[in-house]
Amino acid sequence: MKFGYTIFYVKDVQKTLGLYEKAFGFKIKFKTPENDYGELVSGETTLSFASQELGKANFGSNFQPESIKEKSFTMEIAFVTENISEDFNKAIAAGAVLYKGIEEKPWGQKVGYLKDHNGIIIEICTPIAGQ
Repeated sequence: MKFGYTIFYVKDVQKTLGLYEKAFGFKIKFKTPENDYGELVSGETTLSFASQELGKANFGSNFQPESIKEKSFTMEIAFVTENISEDFNKAIAAGAVLYKGIEEKPWGQKVGYLKDHNGIIIEICTPIAGQ
């Protein structure tokens, strides 16, 4: 068995794919004709987005959508880069929202946090030394 996908349910799949393509340079791997599901080429594990309507269809009344205006769920996605300041600022210019600025952790890693227009927390960080 292997980890195959991370899927976030979003209001607008096409808009979200476009933001991640522009802000982080990921290419679109797959998109349904209905624009209710799409995948990005993001490395070994596929990053996917599905519409909130599909989430409601899959989970019924148990589905709770994320929101940019509400407190965040306890999850995030993280992108590792050697050029944290440049990539952080590029993402903001492309439409990501500053959540917490870049800081250096005690172990030497630099980390900053953004949110996309859906409210998903995005960590931009440098590699951890030795990994």
